[in-house]
Amino acid sequence: MNKDQPVKIEAATLEVRDKQRQATFSGGVKLVQGETTLKCKSLVVFYEDTAAGPQAKKGAAPAQSAGPGGSQQIKRAEARGDVLVTQKDQTASGENGVFDLKANTVTLTGNVVVTQGQNVMRGEKMVVELTTGVVRVESGKGGGPVQMLVSPSATNQPAMGAPKDAKQNPAAQPNAKSQQRQPIKIN
Repeated sequence: MNKDQPVKIEAATLEVRDKQRQATFSGGVKLVQGETTLKCKSLVVFYEDTAAGPQAKKGAAPAQSAGPGGSQQIKRAEARGDVLVTQKDQTASGENGVFDLKANTVTLTGNVVVTQGQNVMRGEKMVVELTTGVVRVESGKGGGPVQMLVSPSATNQPAMGAPKDAKQNPAAQPNAKSQQRQPIKIN
Protein backbone atom coordinates (compact mmCIF):
# COMPACT_ATOMS: atom_id res chain seq x y z
CA MET A 1 0.00 0.00 0.00
CA ASN A 2 1.22 3.48 -0.84
CA LYS A 3 0.35 5.80 2.05
CA ASP A 4 0.95 8.89 -0.10
CA GLN A 5 -1.88 7.98 -2.51
CA PRO A 6 -5.54 8.85 -1.85
CA VAL A 7 -7.93 6.03 -0.91
CA LYS A 8 -11.07 5.64 -3.05
CA ILE A 9 -13.81 3.30 -1.77
CA GLU A 10 -16.96 2.24 -3.66
CA ALA A 11 -19.76 0.09 -2.20
CA ALA A 12 -23.53 -0.45 -2.35
CA THR A 13 -24.02 0.92 1.18
CA LEU A 14 -22.12 2.85 3.85
CA GLU A 15 -22.93 2.99 7.55
CA VAL A 16 -20.93 5.40 9.74
CA ARG A 17 -20.85 4.92 13.53
CA ASP A 18 -19.14 8.09 14.62
CA LYS A 19 -19.08 7.27 18.36
CA GLN A 20 -17.30 3.97 17.65
CA ARG A 21 -15.10 5.67 15.02
CA GLN A 22 -15.93 3.11 12.36
CA ALA A 23 -17.49 3.00 8.91
CA THR A 24 -18.87 -0.16 7.32
CA PHE A 25 -18.96 -0.45 3.53
CA SER A 26 -21.11 -3.34 2.22
CA GLY A 27 -21.96 -4.89 -1.12
CA GLY A 28 -19.43 -5.10 -3.91
CA VAL A 29 -16.75 -3.18 -2.04
CA LYS A 30 -13.85 -1.88 -4.12
CA LEU A 31 -10.97 0.07 -2.57
CA VAL A 32 -8.29 1.60 -4.79
CA GLN A 33 -5.07 3.22 -3.61
CA GLY A 34 -2.41 3.84 -6.23
CA GLU A 35 -1.73 0.56 -8.04
CA THR A 36 -3.41 -1.52 -5.32
CA THR A 37 -7.03 -2.69 -5.58
CA LEU A 38 -8.98 -4.48 -2.84
CA LYS A 39 -12.32 -6.19 -3.48
CA CYS A 40 -14.48 -7.85 -0.82
CA LYS A 41 -18.07 -8.29 0.39
CA SER A 42 -17.74 -5.86 3.32
CA LEU A 43 -15.09 -3.52 4.67
CA VAL A 44 -15.05 -2.09 8.19
CA VAL A 45 -12.79 0.96 8.48
CA PHE A 46 -11.66 2.05 11.95
CA TYR A 47 -10.47 5.62 12.19
CA GLU A 48 -9.27 8.13 14.74
CA ASP A 49 -9.48 11.88 15.06
CA THR A 50 -6.22 13.62 14.27
CA ALA A 51 -7.47 17.04 15.35
CA ALA A 52 -9.29 17.84 18.57
CA GLY A 53 -12.10 20.28 19.15
CA PRO A 54 -14.42 21.91 16.61
CA GLN A 55 -12.21 21.00 13.65
CA ALA A 56 -13.38 17.37 13.93
CA LYS A 57 -16.53 17.21 11.79
CA LYS A 58 -19.27 14.98 13.13
CA GLY A 59 -20.40 12.46 10.51
CA ALA A 60 -17.60 13.26 8.09
CA ALA A 61 -16.58 10.39 5.87
CA PRO A 62 -13.42 8.75 7.20
CA ALA A 63 -10.42 9.31 4.98
CA GLN A 64 -6.71 9.19 5.32
CA SER A 65 -5.69 12.75 6.00
CA ALA A 66 -4.11 14.18 2.88
CA GLY A 67 -3.34 17.61 4.31
CA PRO A 68 -3.99 20.02 7.14
CA GLY A 69 -7.74 20.14 6.39
CA GLY A 70 -8.32 16.45 7.22
CA SER A 71 -9.54 15.56 10.69
CA GLN A 72 -9.70 11.74 10.61
CA GLN A 73 -7.14 9.08 9.83
CA ILE A 74 -7.69 5.40 8.98
CA LYS A 75 -5.95 3.21 11.55
CA ARG A 76 -7.23 -0.25 10.56
CA ALA A 77 -9.47 -1.85 7.95
CA GLU A 78 -11.06 -5.30 8.13
CA ALA A 79 -12.06 -6.87 4.81
CA ARG A 80 -14.57 -9.69 5.07
CA GLY A 81 -15.76 -12.22 2.52
CA ASP A 82 -14.00 -13.18 -0.72
CA VAL A 83 -11.08 -10.78 -0.22
CA LEU A 84 -9.01 -10.15 -3.35
CA VAL A 85 -6.01 -7.81 -3.43
CA THR A 86 -4.28 -7.03 -6.73
CA GLN A 87 -1.15 -5.03 -7.37
CA LYS A 88 0.57 -5.04 -10.77
CA ASP A 89 1.08 -8.74 -11.65
CA GLN A 90 0.43 -10.04 -8.11
CA THR A 91 -2.84 -11.17 -6.54
CA ALA A 92 -3.64 -12.36 -3.03
CA SER A 93 -6.95 -13.81 -1.93
CA GLY A 94 -8.45 -15.15 1.27
CA GLU A 95 -11.64 -15.21 3.30
CA ASN A 96 -10.70 -12.22 5.51
CA GLY A 97 -8.06 -9.53 5.64
CA VAL A 98 -6.84 -7.02 8.23
CA PHE A 99 -4.90 -3.95 7.12
CA ASP A 100 -3.27 -2.40 10.20
CA LEU A 101 -1.90 0.99 9.18
CA LYS A 102 -0.41 1.67 12.63
CA ALA A 103 1.60 -1.58 12.63
CA ASN A 104 2.03 -1.35 8.83
CA THR A 105 0.97 -4.98 8.34
CA VAL A 106 -1.46 -6.87 6.12
CA THR A 107 -2.89 -10.19 7.35
CA LEU A 108 -4.95 -12.52 5.14
CA THR A 109 -6.63 -15.58 6.63
CA GLY A 110 -8.71 -18.46 5.35
CA ASN A 111 -7.55 -20.39 2.28
CA VAL A 112 -4.94 -17.82 1.28
CA VAL A 113 -3.68 -17.97 -2.31
CA VAL A 114 -0.96 -15.65 -3.64
CA THR A 115 -0.03 -15.57 -7.32
CA GLN A 116 2.59 -13.79 -9.37
CA GLY A 117 2.49 -14.82 -13.00
CA GLN A 118 2.44 -18.63 -12.96
CA ASN A 119 3.89 -18.86 -9.43
CA VAL A 120 1.42 -19.83 -6.69
CA MET A 121 1.72 -19.90 -2.90
CA ARG A 122 -0.99 -21.36 -0.59
CA GLY A 123 -1.54 -21.38 3.13
CA GLU A 124 -4.10 -20.69 5.82
CA LYS A 125 -2.63 -17.37 6.99
CA MET A 126 -0.28 -14.79 5.49
CA VAL A 127 1.22 -11.82 7.31
CA VAL A 128 3.07 -9.14 5.34
CA GLU A 129 5.19 -6.65 7.28
CA LEU A 130 5.18 -3.72 4.86
CA THR A 131 8.02 -1.85 6.57
CA THR A 132 10.50 -4.73 6.31
CA GLY A 133 8.99 -6.57 3.32
CA VAL A 134 8.92 -9.83 5.31
CA VAL A 135 6.15 -12.25 4.28
CA ARG A 136 5.19 -15.14 6.58
CA VAL A 137 2.80 -17.87 5.40
CA GLU A 138 1.42 -20.41 7.89
CA SER A 139 -0.54 -23.63 7.56
CA GLY A 140 -3.81 -24.20 9.39
CA LYS A 141 -4.12 -26.08 12.67
CA GLY A 142 -5.86 -29.04 11.05
CA GLY A 143 -5.05 -28.28 7.43
CA GLY A 144 -2.30 -29.21 5.07
CA PRO A 145 1.15 -27.70 4.71
CA VAL A 146 2.12 -24.40 3.14
CA GLN A 147 2.57 -24.99 -0.59
CA MET A 148 4.47 -23.13 -3.26
CA LEU A 149 4.57 -23.80 -6.98
CA VAL A 150 7.35 -22.05 -8.90
CA SER A 151 7.15 -22.23 -12.69
CA PRO A 152 10.31 -21.18 -14.52
CA SER A 153 9.33 -18.77 -17.26
CA ALA A 154 10.45 -18.73 -20.86
CA THR A 155 11.54 -15.10 -20.52
CA ASN A 156 14.13 -15.94 -17.82
CA GLN A 157 12.49 -13.59 -15.31
CA PRO A 158 13.12 -14.32 -11.62
CA ALA A 159 10.34 -16.17 -9.82
CA MET A 160 8.87 -15.22 -6.45
CA GLY A 161 11.68 -15.47 -3.94
CA ALA A 162 14.23 -16.79 -6.48
CA PRO A 163 17.65 -15.14 -6.65
CA LYS A 164 18.00 -13.04 -9.82
CA ASP A 165 21.40 -14.53 -10.67
CA ALA A 166 19.99 -18.07 -10.81
CA LYS A 167 17.45 -17.17 -13.51
CA GLN A 168 19.72 -14.92 -15.55
CA ASN A 169 22.56 -17.42 -15.59
CA PRO A 170 21.15 -20.91 -16.30
CA ALA A 171 24.65 -22.36 -16.09
CA ALA A 172 24.62 -21.54 -12.37
CA GLN A 173 21.76 -24.04 -11.91
CA PRO A 174 22.31 -27.77 -12.01
CA ASN A 175 20.20 -29.44 -14.70
CA ALA A 176 18.99 -26.03 -15.93
CA LYS A 177 17.45 -27.49 -19.11
CA SER A 178 15.30 -30.03 -17.26
CA GLN A 179 14.14 -27.39 -14.75
CA GLN A 180 12.89 -25.10 -17.51
CA ARG A 181 10.39 -27.71 -18.69
CA GLN A 182 8.77 -28.78 -15.42
CA PRO A 183 7.20 -26.69 -12.62
CA ILE A 184 8.79 -27.03 -9.21
CA LYS A 185 6.46 -27.88 -6.32
CA ILE A 186 7.63 -27.14 -2.80
CA ASN A 187 5.70 -28.59 0.15
